[in-house]
Amino acid sequence: MLAPVLMSPRPRPRFAAALSTEANSPRAEEFVVAEVAEQLGGARPDLCVAFVTHHHGGAIEELGPRLARATGARVVLGCTGEGLIGGSREVEREAALSVWCASLPGTELRPFRSLARPDTDGNLAFSAFPEVRDSKRASLLLLADPYSFPMDEYLKHLDARLAGVPAFGGMASGGMGPGQNLLFTGEGLVSQGALGLALEGEIEVRPVVSQGCRPVGKPWVVTQCDEHLVQRLGGRPALEVLMETVSTLADKEAALFRRGPFVGLALDAKKSAFERGDFLVRSLLGVARDQNAIAISDVPRRGQTIQFLVRDAASAGEDLEQLMLSQGGGELLEEDDHGAAGALLFTCNGRGSRMFDAPDHDISCVRRALVRNAPVAGFFAAGEIGPVGGRNFLHGYTASVAVFRARRSEN
Repeated sequence: MLAPVLMSPRPRPRFAAALSTEANSPRAEEFVVAEVAEQLGGARPDLCVAFVTHHHGGAIEELGPRLARATGARVVLGCTGEGLIGGSREVEREAALSVWCASLPGTELRPFRSLARPDTDGNLAFSAFPEVRDSKRASLLLLADPYSFPMDEYLKHLDARLAGVPAFGGMASGGMGPGQNLLFTGEGLVSQGALGLALEGEIEVRPVVSQGCRPVGKPWVVTQCDEHLVQRLGGRPALEVLMETVSTLADKEAALFRRGPFVGLALDAKKSAFERGDFLVRSLLGVARDQNAIAISDVPRRGQTIQFLVRDAASAGEDLEQLMLSQGGGELLEEDDHGAAGALLFTCNGRGSRMFDAPDHDISCVRRALVRNAPVAGFFAAGEIGPVGGRNFLHGYTASVAVFRARRSEN
């Protein structure tokens, strides 16, 4: 009789995160590097993602190369942020450095940089796109400068080239104008364009995108539109429908809507009943009284369903909590996942203390849904990247979470 063959367990990923609010840059770096090394338990990280506030000034210039040498990570990516996230904290308006490291066995990492420029015909062109071999086992991390890189257009190209591959990340923040939002790699500083990373293999990255709105009134079908203008809804003048909807709202909801009106664009034309996550949230920009029309921050199509929405702290918090529990919690992470899962959080710089009364709101929601408080890092972005309805979008006032873990067996 042949002796049984004992299979060695598949190597597990390891994650670590550390946050320092030390204003002295060398001490801050020394602290976070030591913390992640201890959490990794001797494992060499394949990926180091770092976020830093402008308080660290000139030290940012060589931050990427120093982190590459200190951690030994094969790939280093990072950017500046107005506020940072790490551990259980959200740090706003003070010095901070947040570092997240991951050992990712069985996973290929392909970093790239892309610039936007006009082609010979004057059309917008991009210098690089990620290399993906198996779209079912791939995901994309993107960090970009909001002043020099049109992320909306880039994501449309990505969806056309790599349908179904989720992208997550954010637009660098904290700068007051062009050239002030900084990106960096293990090789040095980058002041324009986008940095990206294609991850492919044994690591699954599950996105959770919370747009934080709730519906008011009823859904309407767009029956006439022109670019950003919605002219008729259900065969009626769109402005008339809008005014009628507002008039039926309770005083509190009406006040919320007037202060920050939003619309949701249904992404699945086949649906007639809608749930959380079925709409892409966009701003209602204003009205065109001469056309009895409304203007929105997207280009709707005829036959598409739209829904008027409001957003406040209660709806935003409830939305993130429920999405994390349903998509990022027990379904993804099990009790034996200790140390083998992690997450990156990209939240809008209009959230945090600008939206919520309690401190550390979004990170608290995320950590409650992750088994054993898996390591999390992130920043307050000038635009958040994440998929809705199977396509990738640039969002505002959104929390976009990427949950990393070992890919489950398909058998």
